[in-house]
Amino acid sequence: MAGMTVLKRGMIIDVNLDPVKGSETGKVRPCIIVTNDIYNEIVPVIQVVPVTEWNAKKARIRTNIEITPSKSNGLTKKSLADCLQTRPVDHRQRLVKIRGKLSPAVMLEIDQSLRIVFKLNTLRY
Repeated sequence: MAGMTVLKRGMIIDVNLDPVKGSETGKVRPCIIVTNDIYNEIVPVIQVVPVTEWNAKKARIRTNIEITPSKSNGLTKKSLADCLQTRPVDHRQRLVKIRGKLSPAVMLEIDQSLRIVFKLNTLRY
Protein backbone atom coordinates (compact mmCIF):
# COMPACT_ATOMS: atom_id res chain seq x y z
CA MET A 1 0.00 0.00 0.00
CA ALA A 2 2.63 2.54 1.04
CA GLY A 3 4.79 2.02 -2.06
CA MET A 4 2.18 3.53 -4.39
CA THR A 5 0.72 6.08 -2.01
CA VAL A 6 1.22 9.79 -2.73
CA LEU A 7 1.98 11.54 0.52
CA LYS A 8 1.62 15.29 0.91
CA ARG A 9 2.73 17.81 3.49
CA GLY A 10 -0.02 18.40 6.04
CA MET A 11 -1.50 14.92 5.78
CA ILE A 12 -2.25 13.03 8.97
CA ILE A 13 -1.18 9.40 8.65
CA ASP A 14 -1.09 6.54 11.13
CA VAL A 15 2.50 5.41 11.59
CA ASN A 16 3.97 2.50 13.55
CA LEU A 17 6.64 4.26 15.61
CA ASP A 18 7.86 1.11 17.37
CA PRO A 19 10.49 0.18 18.32
CA VAL A 20 11.49 3.21 20.36
CA LYS A 21 14.31 4.04 22.74
CA GLY A 22 14.21 6.14 25.89
CA SER A 23 11.56 8.89 25.90
CA GLU A 24 10.68 8.67 22.20
CA THR A 25 7.00 8.59 21.27
CA GLY A 26 5.95 5.09 20.26
CA LYS A 27 3.15 2.73 19.15
CA VAL A 28 0.86 3.19 16.15
CA ARG A 29 -0.32 6.77 16.26
CA PRO A 30 -1.35 9.63 14.00
CA CYS A 31 1.50 11.75 12.67
CA ILE A 32 1.63 14.88 10.54
CA ILE A 33 3.85 14.94 7.46
CA VAL A 34 6.05 18.06 7.59
CA THR A 35 8.54 17.45 4.77
CA ASN A 36 7.97 19.29 1.52
CA ASP A 37 6.12 17.59 -1.33
CA ILE A 38 9.19 17.37 -3.57
CA TYR A 39 10.95 15.16 -1.02
CA ASN A 40 7.72 13.29 -0.27
CA GLU A 41 7.52 12.22 -3.93
CA ILE A 42 11.11 11.02 -4.35
CA VAL A 43 12.48 9.99 -0.95
CA PRO A 44 11.00 7.15 1.15
CA VAL A 45 12.07 8.79 4.43
CA ILE A 46 9.76 11.58 5.52
CA GLN A 47 9.71 13.80 8.60
CA VAL A 48 6.63 13.54 10.80
CA VAL A 49 5.30 15.19 13.94
CA PRO A 50 3.58 12.68 16.23
CA VAL A 51 0.09 13.46 17.47
CA THR A 52 -0.80 12.71 21.08
CA GLU A 53 -3.97 12.84 23.14
CA TRP A 54 -4.71 16.29 24.57
CA ASN A 55 -4.14 16.92 28.26
CA ALA A 56 -3.78 20.13 30.24
CA LYS A 57 -0.13 19.58 31.16
CA LYS A 58 1.00 18.92 27.58
CA ALA A 59 -1.18 21.75 26.28
CA ARG A 60 0.94 24.25 28.27
CA ILE A 61 4.06 23.34 26.30
CA ARG A 62 4.67 26.18 23.84
CA THR A 63 5.60 23.95 20.89
CA ASN A 64 2.61 21.59 21.24
CA ILE A 65 -0.19 22.59 18.88
CA GLU A 66 -3.82 21.83 19.65
CA ILE A 67 -5.80 20.02 16.95
CA THR A 68 -9.59 19.78 17.03
CA PRO A 69 -10.99 16.58 15.48
CA SER A 70 -12.81 16.93 12.15
CA LYS A 71 -13.91 14.88 9.18
CA SER A 72 -11.16 16.43 7.06
CA ASN A 73 -8.28 15.59 9.43
CA GLY A 74 -9.60 12.17 10.44
CA LEU A 75 -8.93 12.60 14.15
CA THR A 76 -11.59 11.44 16.61
CA LYS A 77 -10.52 13.32 19.75
CA LYS A 78 -8.90 16.58 20.79
CA SER A 79 -5.17 16.14 20.23
CA LEU A 80 -1.79 17.83 20.27
CA ALA A 81 0.94 17.91 17.63
CA ASP A 82 4.13 17.25 19.62
CA CYS A 83 6.62 19.22 17.55
CA LEU A 84 9.52 18.39 19.88
CA GLN A 85 9.16 14.70 18.93
CA THR A 86 9.61 15.27 15.18
CA ARG A 87 11.31 12.28 13.61
CA PRO A 88 12.15 10.65 10.29
CA VAL A 89 10.25 7.52 9.22
CA ASP A 90 10.47 5.27 6.18
CA HIS A 91 6.85 5.35 5.06
CA ARG A 92 7.33 2.13 3.06
CA GLN A 93 7.90 0.30 6.34
CA ARG A 94 5.88 2.30 8.87
CA LEU A 95 2.75 3.73 7.16
CA VAL A 96 -0.43 2.09 8.48
CA LYS A 97 -3.14 4.30 6.93
CA ILE A 98 -3.99 7.82 5.78
CA ARG A 99 -6.46 9.68 8.03
CA GLY A 100 -6.85 13.08 6.40
CA LYS A 101 -5.31 16.53 6.07
CA LEU A 102 -4.82 19.50 8.38
CA SER A 103 -6.09 22.97 7.60
CA PRO A 104 -3.59 25.59 6.39
CA ALA A 105 -4.15 27.53 9.65
CA VAL A 106 -3.07 24.58 11.83
CA MET A 107 -0.10 23.88 9.54
CA LEU A 108 0.99 27.51 9.99
CA GLU A 109 0.96 27.00 13.78
CA ILE A 110 3.00 23.80 13.37
CA ASP A 111 5.48 25.65 11.12
CA GLN A 112 5.90 28.30 13.81
CA SER A 113 6.53 25.62 16.46
CA LEU A 114 9.09 23.88 14.27
CA ARG A 115 10.90 27.20 13.85
CA ILE A 116 11.15 27.38 17.65
CA VAL A 117 12.21 23.74 18.07
CA PHE A 118 14.91 23.96 15.41
CA LYS A 119 15.80 27.62 16.12
CA LEU A 120 15.04 28.74 12.59
CA ASN A 121 13.83 32.22 13.65
CA THR A 122 17.24 33.82 13.66
CA LEU A 123 20.46 33.93 11.72
CA ARG A 124 22.52 33.75 14.91
CA TYR A 125 24.25 30.48 15.64
